[in-house]
Amino acid sequence: MEVQNNDELLRIIDLLNTTYEGEEAWHGPSLAEVIRGITPDMAGQRITPNTHSIAELVFHMTSWRIFAVKKMQGDATFDILTPEKNFGQFPDKIDDFEWEALQMELSLSQEELINELDKRDDDEFLEDIVPGRDYTYYDLLHGIVNHDTYHSGQISILKKALAFKGAGTSRFAREDDEFGSRYGDTYDGDDYY
Repeated sequence: MEVQNNDELLRIIDLLNTTYEGEEAWHGPSLAEVIRGITPDMAGQRITPNTHSIAELVFHMTSWRIFAVKKMQGDATFDILTPEKNFGQFPDKIDDFEWEALQMELSLSQEELINELDKRDDDEFLEDIVPGRDYTYYDLLHGIVNHDTYHSGQISILKKALAFKGAGTSRFAREDDEFGSRYGDTYDGDDYY
């Protein structure tokens, strides 16, 4: 009788859960902790025209979880190649309902992913190639862990920038700067020439 080995799968599930909602992740706050306290207004804003909003990043992380679940369920044709399927399309202003729905979809996709992995009783499938891709499920699942860590960092920075009322201004700027310098005015005590 062959003994099933799922040690690696259990480690991956632990990493996915720790990155998503763990209280003591070595990399810093979990994704759930990072998005806590983000308002709908913050979620919809962009700090520059060429950056994603927090809402788009949350949608994006949800999309990759759904991608993994669909592939493990045998849906070889499912993909998220279009920008709409990968990052969504949101207005600049997000309301309370939409922001709550995005957070709930992320949470549900995490549950679906873990539930799908719990159905596996050994590590063998981790070496299978993901249909339509050139990497294994092992790579995909570790990729989601790394992906969450990366985007959690982005969201943390966006959250801080959007919460800071003086974002985009210099701490040295003064309205009465006679030269219009972004570095502020000169002062009597300055000792350079």
